[in-house]
Amino acid sequence: MAKIGLVAHDDKKDELCVWAARHKRKLSEHQLWGTGTTGSRIIEATGLPVGLLKSGPLGGDQQLGAMIAEGRLDVLIFFIDPLSAQPHDVDVKALTRLATLYDVMCANNEATANAVLAYL
Repeated sequence: MAKIGLVAHDDKKDELCVWAARHKRKLSEHQLWGTGTTGSRIIEATGLPVGLLKSGPLGGDQQLGAMIAEGRLDVLIFFIDPLSAQPHDVDVKALTRLATLYDVMCANNEATANAVLAYL
């Protein structure tokens, strides 16, 4: 069972929810964590249990980063919106930096999320 972090920028939340619903069976085999709004939306869309952290801009991104640094997260699925400026861009960069530093599988779009989930 992998521990999977789920997060998406505002303009990508719908896309992540559709993806999660499509992969509900496979995701149900794993422990899921999500930032506040994203996690709540995934629960609504799928009925899957998701451990909720704070909203991304209010510390949820850092909570996921801490889980990575402490070895408590195996996979990060983060649907990033590359076309919109993010007010908490430093948090986003820190989170993706930690995923890279600690060699955690990190998917930033649907194609890589599909590949990561197929690997699990």
